Amino acid sequence: MIGAAYGSAGERCMAISVAVAVGEVADQLVPRLAERARALKIRNGMEADAEMGPLVTGAHKAKVEGYIARGVAEGATLVTDGRGHQVDGHENGFYVGGTLFDHVTPEMTIYKEEIFGPVLSVVRVHDFAEAVALINAHEYGNGVSCYTSDGGIARAFARQIQVGMVGINVPIPVPMAWHSFGGWKRSLFGDHHAYGEEGVRFYTRYKSVMQRWPDSIAKGAEFTMPVAK
Repeated sequence: MIGAAYGSAGERCMAISVAVAVGEVADQLVPRLAERARALKIRNGMEADAEMGPLVTGAHKAKVEGYIARGVAEGATLVTDGRGHQVDGHENGFYVGGTLFDHVTPEMTIYKEEIFGPVLSVVRVHDFAEAVALINAHEYGNGVSCYTSDGGIARAFARQIQVGMVGINVPIPVPMAWHSFGGWKRSLFGDHHAYGEEGVRFYTRYKSVMQRWPDSIAKGAEFTMPVAK
């Protein structure tokens, strides 16, 4: 989850920006996430041991920090605050530290909108059914993952969830290239997904050709629906 939330500084379309904690697991999960978020190795992105580099522009840094401020203003619990983070030798760099929110609700801006930065929001739900309903109610449906050791839960999640790409204990559910890539609902633009068979269809105009040769028409006209005999 740490890699999915903070990898590439959260600047990738498949970043996991919301963790839905089912039942009492949040009380164990949040402190461990916070500890690891505070320990992230934030460096010049060219350094081999860097776990996070800077954001792409100063304007985007300001936008991400604005989302963090909005989350605080709307009542989310800010567990770790990445604003104002500096890296030695790069004091003017566009750095934001790993940020973690708890007690986020579906009405909050940081839940509804894609931040595209190193910000992870934890939403607490009572049970599995509430988690599925929460995810399915969102207007976007690009990627989602379920962490479980229960095969029945995994199967129910994969069948019920209304999202285009689903991971089971896989944090970034990007399928192999011969499968289609893309989401559902407002996470899809146009009629086809990219890659795979759907990607080929996008660039293809189909033609159907029905043929019969002289030896097969000797019996003459037919006045019934043709059947394969």
